[in-house]
Amino acid sequence: MVTKYIFVTGGVASSLGKGIIAASLARLLKARGYSVTNQKLDPYINIDPGTLNPYEHGECYVTEDGAETDLDLGHYERFTGVHTSQANNVTTGRIYKNVIEKERRGDFLGKTVQVIPHITNEIKDRITALGNTGNYEFVITEIGGTVGDIESYPFIEAVRQLKWALGRNCIVIHLTYIPYIAAAGELKTKPTQHSVKALQQQGVQPDIIVCRTEKPLTRSVKEKIGLFCNIDGDSVIEDGDVASIYDVPIKMRDEKLDVQVLKKLDVPVKRELDLQNWEAFLYKLHNPQCEVSVGLVGKYVQLQDAYKSITEAFIHAGAELRCKVKVKYVNSEELTPENVSEQLAGLSGILVAPGFGTRGIEGKILAVQYARENKVPFFGICLGMQCAVIEFARHVLGYSDAHSVEIAPGTAHPVIDMMEEQKNISNMGGTMRLGAYPCKLVKGSKVYDIYATQAIKQSDNQAIISERHRHRYEFNNAYLEDFKAAGMVPAGVNPDSGLVEIVEVPSHPYFVGSQFHPEYKSTAMHPHPLFVAFVEAALKFKN
Repeated sequence: MVTKYIFVTGGVASSLGKGIIAASLARLLKARGYSVTNQKLDPYINIDPGTLNPYEHGECYVTEDGAETDLDLGHYERFTGVHTSQANNVTTGRIYKNVIEKERRGDFLGKTVQVIPHITNEIKDRITALGNTGNYEFVITEIGGTVGDIESYPFIEAVRQLKWALGRNCIVIHLTYIPYIAAAGELKTKPTQHSVKALQQQGVQPDIIVCRTEKPLTRSVKEKIGLFCNIDGDSVIEDGDVASIYDVPIKMRDEKLDVQVLKKLDVPVKRELDLQNWEAFLYKLHNPQCEVSVGLVGKYVQLQDAYKSITEAFIHAGAELRCKVKVKYVNSEELTPENVSEQLAGLSGILVAPGFGTRGIEGKILAVQYARENKVPFFGICLGMQCAVIEFARHVLGYSDAHSVEIAPGTAHPVIDMMEEQKNISNMGGTMRLGAYPCKLVKGSKVYDIYATQAIKQSDNQAIISERHRHRYEFNNAYLEDFKAAGMVPAGVNPDSGLVEIVEVPSHPYFVGSQFHPEYKSTAMHPHPLFVAFVEAALKFKN
């Protein structure tokens, strides 16, 4: 089968959910037995989101191959279970960087380098390469931003050229907003009409229009949109409010989005749609038998997208256990010795989130201390694990000035030190320890038992797992024996470097810190075992 290309554009307003629509369509096509991958084209000039403040862009998602990417790639993986890579997220910055490097090498043979054809050719190459190298039957590419944004022009132009070149092997889905004017009691289609016209002015005619709406669309409204936008009414899809983003694939199935896509791409609709496992997940998600409250302690809590993969991992674990996980966001900058008990009271579990820099660090350490001393289930991720190590060194080992060299370069007890290979690196972007690395679990540890139910490789009577990383600093092994003697033990180490990947306190009901990011690998169909175990521990604590 020839690879089919599907583009998802947006208009009227941002944050309508292009990524969720793209991921939902991928889920439906995969449920029909097709091989699918998702791609995101971002118009900003950063090479990748790795150096962006989470308040600017939400979390930075990390792939297996170590790419720092847009958070939508997390949605793609959580919905489909298909791993993404460096090729699945392309920014304007990366496009221009590659073109300029080619120009410097003389690849263009002295020609004037221009947006058309050189920039658009680079964009098209990045899109089609994904289909050619991955042997996918469908490539679904989401264009970031909204139609009319000056930054998006080269991407839309590349779509226009591909649509012309690929013919029936390429379609465009346009996501728009249909506002409801309460005073008039009417849904208004004019913003959608203008959005489509803006797209048409750039030479692109959408094949399907998905309408984000708070009220159901009548048949007459759909036909009106179709009439003004040059498509048939069946190609106008209602995207109404649902209880969870995970309900969107079901909503799109009911609206026959996948059927319309296959029809317009000349692909016979002959395979049965198998969403049995997805519907089983939704049933558990929407019918919890208990409830538990956990705290997420971090410094970016004003924007919950900054911790998107963590909150989604809690949803996956909660569904697995038929338990509603209520997440309380706790600002680590506001935690003090005087209010920490009040702020964390009533929580059945405490997760200290990843992050960088000094801001809010002492509040995170206070949260760790509260969890350890009060036997509250604790889970630390990346910097959260490092805070657990610092807190233990200060209050159990008695090293009152123990710290990370990231925060206190002159500390007498650098229990968290910079990785050796990071010490001569000056550039910030894309230079951390990134992507999947192996970890050998220590037999007899709590974490070993947690992972035992998962499909993991056994080697020399040891469990080997693979998890994704994003950090520059590590546990300082010079202090390892001190920690083990005092009761904090390594539960997993990198088999090649000896890097401590996981620590735990066996005397505590549940006290686990991981240097890696388990949230990146949690999906709707396969919740991460560390999150499931943490929620289980929180339930035990509550009861």
